[in-house]
Amino acid sequence: MVPAIRSVYNDTFTQAKYAAYLDELHSKHPGAIEFRVAETPIFIDRNFKNKILDACEAIVDVIVAQRFTELTNRAIPTSVAVPGHSDHTHFIAFDFGICKNEAGELEPQLIEMQGFPTLFAYQIWHDMVTRKHFSIPENYSTYLNGFTPETYTTLLQKIILGKHLPEEVILLEILPHQQKTRIDFYCTQDYIGIPIICLTELIKKENQLFYKQGDQLIRIKRIYNRIIFDDLRQQEPDLQEKGKILQEDLDVEWVPHPNWFYRISKYTLPFIDHPYVPPTQFLHQIKTVPADLENYVLKPLFSFAGQGVVIDVTPADIAAVKDPENWILQKKVNYAPAVETPDEPAKAEIRIFYFWEEGAKRPIATNNLARLSKGKMIGVRYNKDKEWVGGSLAYFEQ
Repeated sequence: MVPAIRSVYNDTFTQAKYAAYLDELHSKHPGAIEFRVAETPIFIDRNFKNKILDACEAIVDVIVAQRFTELTNRAIPTSVAVPGHSDHTHFIAFDFGICKNEAGELEPQLIEMQGFPTLFAYQIWHDMVTRKHFSIPENYSTYLNGFTPETYTTLLQKIILGKHLPEEVILLEILPHQQKTRIDFYCTQDYIGIPIICLTELIKKENQLFYKQGDQLIRIKRIYNRIIFDDLRQQEPDLQEKGKILQEDLDVEWVPHPNWFYRISKYTLPFIDHPYVPPTQFLHQIKTVPADLENYVLKPLFSFAGQGVVIDVTPADIAAVKDPENWILQKKVNYAPAVETPDEPAKAEIRIFYFWEEGAKRPIATNNLARLSKGKMIGVRYNKDKEWVGGSLAYFEQ
């Protein structure tokens, strides 16, 4: 997106460089990166970066407002509600598509957000290896607000550990060593020092949780939660049954608390008014269905991994919805093929990381990841047999 940098990058790219890059990226934890890694990062100038951050800060204004909890109480399904709700989430991720407006200018458009962790630790490693194998301008960084790899890692560790020792804090997931994002779990263990614990390994005594380390029982005082409860409901009955202990009144701290996954989500979109946030309405509040439904996307509020999203909406799709209070109708955004590659331009999506330290009045933007696509949507299934697509990162002009 910065023509001069893009031109130099593409002209100096070789398959040998890419192969060496992948070899080192995979070397930290061989076999742990299952997703495709793109051949290129994205280069973002200061103007576009400021547009993204302006949208993020406007959304944060909504989240920190006094009424936000009241507005989003219905966002948490009673079947997955967890006691001990915290005052704020510790993490937020904002996903923006790179789009073109009616004037033909590139602009960000929010796709969705989540009050939940993402590949926070892996991106530290990803940036280090990318800089080693490719020429990244010195005045460009994946980090935001002046963060460096060192200060970013320190803040991430501080938020995850709280006041506890690393062995008293666990990264909790369902069958973590089978997850496609497990590279981030392993990098979290590398950088933060906490153990990776499967839901099945939890031991409950009264209202306390433990895990086994050899023959020793270790008390769990804080959970870095990576379990998506919608995912838990897709699991085998024995796993679902085990998961019920998480909804008991436990003597444990959450980072972030599971309820924030629902509060800061698609449910939040109708409350935001910003030029870089597509107009969104709860389906049950729409008085007249738009005549141009082809310009909208129909999304269920509660679904796992994008399941149930209707891209090409028809009146029949609207009529078929039995629980309209659990759906939103969102103005469709048109991704721009903005990243030049050797064959066809790629579309891109950027995820901005926000960290919220205890005692801070609001969260702060820290880092990012990106994804490149040449298919109809961002995602593996739409990019089979394509190159210059997959997981990436954005370098922002400082």
